[in-house]
Amino acid sequence: MDFRLRGRKAIVCAASQGLGKSCAMALAHEGVDLVIVARREAVLQQAADDIAATTGTKPRIVAADVTTAEGRRAILQACPDPDILINNAGGPPAGDFRNWEREDWIKALDSNMLAPIELMKATIDGMIARRFGRIVNITSHAVKAPVGMLGLSNGARSGLTGFVAGLARSTASHNVTINNLLPGTFDTDRLKTNLQALANSTKRPVDHVTSEIIAENPTKRFGHPDEFGSTCAFLCSAQAAYMTGQNILIDGGAYPGTF
Repeated sequence: MDFRLRGRKAIVCAASQGLGKSCAMALAHEGVDLVIVARREAVLQQAADDIAATTGTKPRIVAADVTTAEGRRAILQACPDPDILINNAGGPPAGDFRNWEREDWIKALDSNMLAPIELMKATIDGMIARRFGRIVNITSHAVKAPVGMLGLSNGARSGLTGFVAGLARSTASHNVTINNLLPGTFDTDRLKTNLQALANSTKRPVDHVTSEIIAENPTKRFGHPDEFGSTCAFLCSAQAAYMTGQNILIDGGAYPGTF
């Protein structure tokens, strides 16, 4: 299917690896003009080279910290009028809430709630004026089914989810949609870090913990990042204009609820 995105402009955050990179790759396949963002320039440049080699589309890179005003200015200078915004950030560390200080909470909020809101604030009016906009926020399955050791993520990402629920309905008549993608257990470096944290907290070998989680998933596997990227690209498509304010859970059926 042609998603009718060729020539559109996109900002993809945290795109040097993992799910962010997979979203950038999928959009590049659709002919989108990309600006990809991450803090580590060398890793980001490698991602841009990989995307170019695979798709023939070479993204521009911005090595910046999206949680800072300076970083956001650099991103918007590189792409001042995006048609597509993919908000994404590495999740805060796992742990016991008893050990977190106020600074830990502020850092989680800056990364996983406030920075995405600031980028939406900076870009959404332009999308409305052009009568096309697609915003996708990569959050977490923990928004729907909180994970005890991911309290920082549970709180910050749920705050973003609530904000989007109010905003998305106000822009829909202008062909500007805002949706959230909630990844489950995808085979990424972030997952490996969380599995190791769980193994450490339960004093078990990490391969045992990994095998248990795979066995509990209805698909009996972890998700592949390419599957996530393709879903993101669809939400950015012309065909997805009637979807907004939604929380799309991609977890292999792990969430057991009806709703």
